[in-house]
Formats: sequence, C-alpha cells, structure tokens
Amino acid sequence: MSAPEPFELFAVKYARHDRPARDSVVFGDIHDGPMPLDYYVWVARSPERTFVVDTGFDAATAERRERPRIRSTGDAVRAVGVDPAHVEDVIITHLHYDHAGDYESFPRARFHLQDAEMAYATGRHMCHARLQTPFDVEHVTGMVRQVYRGRVAFHDGSAEICRGFEVHRVGGHSDGLQVCRVWTRRGWVVVASDATHFYLNLETGNPFPIVFDVGAMLEGHRTCLRLSESGSVRHVVPGHDPLVLERYPAVSSELEGVACRLDVDPSA
Repeated sequence: MSAPEPFELFAVKYARHDRPARDSVVFGDIHDGPMPLDYYVWVARSPERTFVVDTGFDAATAERRERPRIRSTGDAVRAVGVDPAHVEDVIITHLHYDHAGDYESFPRARFHLQDAEMAYATGRHMCHARLQTPFDVEHVTGMVRQVYRGRVAFHDGSAEICRGFEVHRVGGHSDGLQVCRVWTRRGWVVVASDATHFYLNLETGNPFPIVFDVGAMLEGHRTCLRLSESGSVRHVVPGHDPLVLERYPAVSSELEGVACRLDVDPSA
C-alpha cells in the first residue's frame, strides 16, 4: 500500500504564562530562572481532511484563572488558513481547561475523546480537590452535553482516524490523555500535548508535576518516542514549550513567534 497523503502540520500560540522553572519538574529544582509556558493549538491539514488538536480556553476562563489570551482559539486557527466554523474534527487530547475550554468555537465539529478521560473527569477522582484543579466543571459538563448531541467520538486506546492520522492513549498527566501521530512529508510526527510539557521533561525523564500517574507519564514519554519517525525529540512536539516556536520555522514573517510549521525539520 502506498504512503498516505502527507498532512501539513502547524502549532499556533494563543496564550503565555510566566512561571519559575521549579514548577515544571517533579524531582528537584533544575535552576532558579523563569520557565514560561506557551499555550498552543495544533492544526493538521491534508487535501482530504483537516484536524484541529485541542481548543484552548475561552475568555471567561482566561480572566478567572489570570491567564490572559494573546488571541482567541478561532483567530489562532484562522492564522493558518482554517475557518473554525467549517472544522469537522477536533481532537481533545484531555479535558483540562486549557485544552478543552473553547469547544464552542467549532460549531460543526465532532470531538474525539478517550473513554478513560471522560470517566476520569466525571468519576470518583474528582472528589479530590487537587485533582479537580486543572479541570473546569463547565467545560466537562459542556462536553457531556456534546455527547448527548451526538457530537463526541469515543476511542479506547489507539485508533486510526484516517490514513496518516492516529490517536494513542498514554495517560499520566490525565488518566485519558491521548497523543496524535501525524504523517507528514518528514515522516511520523507526534503531537504530544501534555504527555510532555517541555523538551526537558522528555529528555531528562523528569516529569511535569501536574500528574495523575507518574509511572504512566514516564511510559508515555517512551510511547511518544516509539511512535515518532526518528525515535527522538526531532519528531515529538511538546505541549507547552516556547522552544517549539524557536526550533521550527514560522509560517510566514508576519506570524513569527505565533505559528510554526511542524512538517519540516527543526533547526536543532
């Protein structure tokens, strides 16, 4: 069988949060300097299909959590030529507020979600305040409403959504976290989302501290590498690292520091 048509793949930054490096690892203080988080959505586009990966958070959440947005999710995907009103498939990697909070910007979409993530976000573990913190009850109940409207496609583990686009459950950060494996002109690229927030987490085996299961998170690092074309960080895209926009070329000069291409080789 011939290779599938490659996807174009983009990362678009919609918000940023300044924080110290000590808040980004479980084991030890790596240094005392800043280690900001960038917030992204991702777009995979081929001649046949367009996928948006995650929906970011909405304006109300930005104000409540003191996470100012640079742009709305709708404007983020428009930056790479995608009209959110026409998007038919959105991958929800997990239901944390910054990944599932602006689903209403995609009125025609079907949302792809892991069984385990819905069970986790609505089950007994949410009786613990610490585990509730990354979730927003309105986002979770909103996604339940989408289930009843027939707009959620559930997956159990690994699934091929179409040739060249797959999802794989890794858990760890959230129990039903899934990553996306995308066929591009440089081979298989893994959009890791919060399987690894930073390159540093993956490269050092020092996981991010917002975590449901540390062991699953570390195994998820291995899964991301195994699924990638090179078995290295050259084909794994972390979920919040500002270095993504430095290592990959901008979509255009106007979008420098905003949107980059992930379907070409990084500079480092």
